[in-house]
Amino acid sequence: MAQPLNLGNRYQEIFRVILSVALIIIGTLHFAKSEPFVRIVPGFLPHPLALVYISGFFEILGAIGLLIPPVSRAAAWGLIALFIAVFPANINMTINNIPIEGIPQNQFLYWARLPMQAVLIGWAWLYTRKSQEQIQKSSLGHDF
Repeated sequence: MAQPLNLGNRYQEIFRVILSVALIIIGTLHFAKSEPFVRIVPGFLPHPLALVYISGFFEILGAIGLLIPPVSRAAAWGLIALFIAVFPANINMTINNIPIEGIPQNQFLYWARLPMQAVLIGWAWLYTRKSQEQIQKSSLGHDF
């Protein structure tokens, strides 16, 4: 059985809350200021506003789920799927140099921003793993 990356339980939980809060804020922006998100949806996808609302909803749902122990692992997997699903919008923004408020319009920064999606995926992946406590309980017959 693969051992989880041990950041130290306290730090791992702090980073879980940071990720959740950031995703709730960004997800909320999908509703409060949807226009910038709509602009970066690739043209081949139908109903850009609906897709922005759907992605915002799942971003918030995943962020909340990440904080609820019985569903946190499933929420982390859902967030990974979401990060992959929205990556074409990030590529579209970069390739077409679409300006987004709050992000300096600089091609170098747009390209440098793309690998951040991998960082987010890796960050969420940390929470797909069983904690050391869960592994110990599992070995005692108390599987989660």
